[in-house]
Amino acid sequence: MTAKVSYESVEVGTELPAQSFPVTRATLVQYAGASGDFNPIHWNEKFAREVGLPDVIAHGMFTMAEAIRVVTDWVGDPGAVVEYGVRFTKPVVVPNDDKGALVEVSGKVAALLGDNQVRVDLTAMSDGKKVLGMSRAVVRLA
Repeated sequence: MTAKVSYESVEVGTELPAQSFPVTRATLVQYAGASGDFNPIHWNEKFAREVGLPDVIAHGMFTMAEAIRVVTDWVGDPGAVVEYGVRFTKPVVVPNDDKGALVEVSGKVAALLGDNQVRVDLTAMSDGKKVLGMSRAVVRLA
């Protein structure tokens, strides 16, 4: 695959299409199976509360993966992501109901780096709280 967005077509401040990602308890079970991360804070409400959490929380790596989808969907090629890092600031609390939680992600081009690369800064929110801090990706454009 090749990036579908050209370096010449973006500038600092270019906004990426925002996306919302629903997270249910079923989503967490599926992710646990795929990742091998069966930590009970991600599926056992009693255990999560015993260790001081408000409820079951989403896996941090799952939240991180959902957030970068805003970038990979925009650029059209997951392989165009050169670097990606975040700080986990707040957990995504996933209630045991039909709605679960919602992770809302927006992004914008924060810097033109040359060599067809840009830095994209992401904002990931859930329940009105920022769940990822310093969420940044370097992407090689066409």
